[in-house]
Amino acid sequence: MAHWPSYLTLTDPDDVIFAERVTKEAERLAERYGYLPYIVERYLELLGNEAEDLLESNELPMPDVLRCNDYKISCSELASRLGEMGFAIAKVPFLPHGYEIAESPISPGATHEYLKGYYYLQDPGSMLVGYLLGARPGELVLDMAAAPGGKASQVLQLTRDSATLLAVEPKRERVKALRSNLQRLGFSNFVIIKGDAMNVSVPASPDRVLLDAPSSGEGIIRKDPSRKRKTTLRDLREIHKRQVNLLRRALSLVRPGGVVLYAACSTAVEEGEYVVHKSLTGLDDVKAEPIVEFPFRRAFEEYRGLRFDDRVSACGRLFPHVHGTEGFFVCRLRRLG
Repeated sequence: MAHWPSYLTLTDPDDVIFAERVTKEAERLAERYGYLPYIVERYLELLGNEAEDLLESNELPMPDVLRCNDYKISCSELASRLGEMGFAIAKVPFLPHGYEIAESPISPGATHEYLKGYYYLQDPGSMLVGYLLGARPGELVLDMAAAPGGKASQVLQLTRDSATLLAVEPKRERVKALRSNLQRLGFSNFVIIKGDAMNVSVPASPDRVLLDAPSSGEGIIRKDPSRKRKTTLRDLREIHKRQVNLLRRALSLVRPGGVVLYAACSTAVEEGEYVVHKSLTGLDDVKAEPIVEFPFRRAFEEYRGLRFDDRVSACGRLFPHVHGTEGFFVCRLRRLG
């Protein structure tokens, strides 16, 4: 890792974290794999010799994964139906309702079973986040960035449509998709709130808040290679500011004793550890809960000479070259009370 402490004594940490320092090795790998150089430089600083393993893994296409909706159909019956149609699916060991689609005679989104709401197409890391929220029947759950409805519908599935879901989405067209998916999957115990999560009012303090934050999408390069060059450092800095504001808003809304699950589909420390670090500044009534349900990589504890808040060490990461998933950052925070 590069030595940065002297800069931190003189400069706003943001200016160090978002500085565009690019080595010749980063330039070489960025040209070879088609990335903006600053992204590869970060991989080298954080992962060292593993950086090229990550770059290679991002060249592998992401398989389709479905979440069986056992609110409507048993997973064994769904598997049988799809098998009779010529689908080859395999259980994902760490996802109770997850199946990888190895072969499909038609588009997985064009079957009668899909249209009937028997399954939802959802990436494995995204699905794992839904389980980690831990929503329970009877709870009030706020999803601050709900469209198109993957995790929102998962909350209702896991609670048998008995949690009350407040699903926030600012864009009209995405509200339509969100409502369509929740209804197709058979759920009714939800309220869609059209608006910005920074400003919407909620009727009571939620028991749990899910913030799958709007991000650069750097974690889904396997699905969308354009993400290699889509987000400039200036863009990333603005995304980071939005994420910090949203997480602090989530922590202010959740009831004492309640849980906020922060997630970002990104391998960028600027969208993960640094967001949590800044959001927790001055908040002594929040603790980070270690995630023991899955063998995540431990979150990074420092970057460019900046030591993060000790609570960040309880957060976790998914990497394509380690877990075979998309890239994800996850942190479960509990407000004390």
